[in-house]
Amino acid sequence: MTPIKLANSPITYFVSRAGQAEWILFIHAAFVNHNMFQAQFEYFENKHNILAIDIIGHGQSTDTQKGDTVDKMSKWIFDILETESIDKAHIVGVSLGAVLAQDFANHYPHKVSSLACFGGYDINNFDAKMKHDNGAKQTLMMLKALFSVKWFAKANKKISAYTSQAQNDFYAMNICFPKKSFMFLATLNTMVNKHETGRRNYPLLIGCGKFDIPMELEAIKAWKSSEPDCKVVLFENAGHCVNMDVPQEFNRVMEEFWAGANG
Repeated sequence: MTPIKLANSPITYFVSRAGQAEWILFIHAAFVNHNMFQAQFEYFENKHNILAIDIIGHGQSTDTQKGDTVDKMSKWIFDILETESIDKAHIVGVSLGAVLAQDFANHYPHKVSSLACFGGYDINNFDAKMKHDNGAKQTLMMLKALFSVKWFAKANKKISAYTSQAQNDFYAMNICFPKKSFMFLATLNTMVNKHETGRRNYPLLIGCGKFDIPMELEAIKAWKSSEPDCKVVLFENAGHCVNMDVPQEFNRVMEEFWAGANG
């Protein structure tokens, strides 16, 4: 995929074109980079136009300036779509990517063909206790990282993936995450419970792995309750980063979802 630096931003994005096909935008999890979707790139590259990004502070998006923070990602993504003349895209987000995907959809719903969020939670209706517990867990992980990125990556891979191959792949990306990049994530909470979910003019798919943490399974259940029209998928033999744990099953689910979105 061709890497491109977005003007007037720290963001590097990656493009693979397949003619007149629809666009798919992949947004990765925290502490890794766009390569977590490598299995999806290989499978879909001849079927769809593909756009992937490195979130601020991750991968090749580390050339930052004062004031650059994660809450600006939606505007930067919009600028990428405009630069590449992309009218709208099917958006796929995993974990942190699911948060950013929803924030983008809140701001630019007309640019969304469909929304698929995995290992995430409903940012417009996030339970206060669950938000507090999630924040406490993130703080603990952050302290581990500040002490030792290697220690952090070893602990994080077991939380983030279920299969040994996915854990190893996650670790290899996580070990490259710069400590200083934690500061770019400080404004993440500004996206939570700031918007009301209106009527979606696009289909929504949510899900996680059956071996994800109990809080994530509860978050998916709560989200389904607030948006009963959405589709839910729980992946067998998968943890948090389902696309890495069970790539073939994940790809099949996405194909069916996108086909239904166009039906």
